[in-house]
Amino acid sequence: MTLPRGDEIWFLTGSQDLYGPETLDKVAEHSREIAAYLDGVLPTRVVWKPTLTGPDAILRTCLEANATPGCVGVITWMHTFSPSKMWIRGLTQLEKPLAHLHTQYNRSLPWSEIDMDFMNLNQSAHGDREFGFMLARLRLDHKIVVGHWQDPDVADELEHWSRVASAASASRRLKIVRFGGMNMREVAVTGGDRVEAEIRFGWSVNGHAVGDLVARIAEVGDAEVEQLLEQYESSYTIVPALQRGGDRRETLRDAARQELGMRAFLVEGGYEAFTTTFEDLYGLKQLPGFACQRLMADGYGFGAEGDWKTAALVRLMKLISAGRRGGVSFMEDYTYHLVKNEERVLGAHMLEVCPSIADGKPSLEVHPLGIGGKRDPCRLVFNAAPGPSVGATLVDLGGRMRLIVQELDAVKIEVPMPRLPVARALWVPRPDFKRACHAWLLAGGAHHTSFSQAVTAAELEDLASMLGVEYVRIGHGTDIAALKQQLRWNEQAAR
Repeated sequence: MTLPRGDEIWFLTGSQDLYGPETLDKVAEHSREIAAYLDGVLPTRVVWKPTLTGPDAILRTCLEANATPGCVGVITWMHTFSPSKMWIRGLTQLEKPLAHLHTQYNRSLPWSEIDMDFMNLNQSAHGDREFGFMLARLRLDHKIVVGHWQDPDVADELEHWSRVASAASASRRLKIVRFGGMNMREVAVTGGDRVEAEIRFGWSVNGHAVGDLVARIAEVGDAEVEQLLEQYESSYTIVPALQRGGDRRETLRDAARQELGMRAFLVEGGYEAFTTTFEDLYGLKQLPGFACQRLMADGYGFGAEGDWKTAALVRLMKLISAGRRGGVSFMEDYTYHLVKNEERVLGAHMLEVCPSIADGKPSLEVHPLGIGGKRDPCRLVFNAAPGPSVGATLVDLGGRMRLIVQELDAVKIEVPMPRLPVARALWVPRPDFKRACHAWLLAGGAHHTSFSQAVTAAELEDLASMLGVEYVRIGHGTDIAALKQQLRWNEQAAR
């Protein structure tokens, strides 16, 4: 999947009329050049806006940004000195994410020629400090990026931020369907306040009876099924039982029909994320795990056992990582390897792990499943690729949400597990197993996560800022005493 190129980031430049039209012409020329450069390196379009020199123009531009659906955020830069009091009305009305780019047009100083005209034109060091004060004074959440606008690290930071801004904008329109409309019975952490989620994030979370899905599956034609089976054959290594003429081929046809019916249901309803639960499979021939894997690979968010918060998080992380290698998947911390100094976490689920994280070509297989009470289901079996990763979870603490991000190092699975025919990942949590698990439990982290090697902890911190939720990172440098204090302060701040 790719980011929608229709998304725009507006580039706003601050100055004032004190320096005269010649200087303002130069300001406009320079800011146009910077905006054009960023437009060429960011995944979203960057749209230059005329230089802002007074409160009325600033207010109009901020209100216009709010009213433009394609505008997902604004980048501000003070080329010269821009008195920040004139930004108050606009900034207090701005509803889009804001990145403050602290740069200047010239990279080096012309030491032998520098004069006061040069100083007055190129005084971002002055103007951005004035603007930074106002952002701090107004207590506005924002991103700060420092460095010359042509430096690769500056482009990287803005690239990450713009991806998150696009995802945060999409969040306001996210529709999630819960097939069966319930969480796993007696489970606490997968629940949450759906009304508050819609107020704060824009997520519309509604349930549909499994019978509605079963009816849509029944409408799928045989020709559609055969066409999809050809896709399977070109995409996966298929075990003999599921191949043409195999004794379980009809099971694969049922799985294909489920995928087509679910896909049609999601498209027709405008849903971009969904949940299922093995406790409500009435009318389905098998648990639709293979369909969930395939739909996630195409960018849909998913959560098992009615976990709509994780389904939403998977979808947003899919958007952030669009076009990158590494993938995003629903995941569950399942079991541990506790040999001293070799501690590992084995992540998996019954079936529903996205093949976007696979190390190599997945195998399409069919095996019994001792839960759900249905026929043996099809599934993709693979190991996740090794590399730096994150596991993120969103929990409802009653009155507020907390996004918890665990930094991980996925490792290659060297030992075969012939009796565990599911997709799985193996990782070492940072900073080490004991502190990572201790910190996760302290923070109230769930057993369901969104696992990714294509999204960074810094991007998820930006997402938390844009969504207005508490953020907790567990990784290198995590100290349990400091985390306890952070959580205490966060609790007081929330009150």
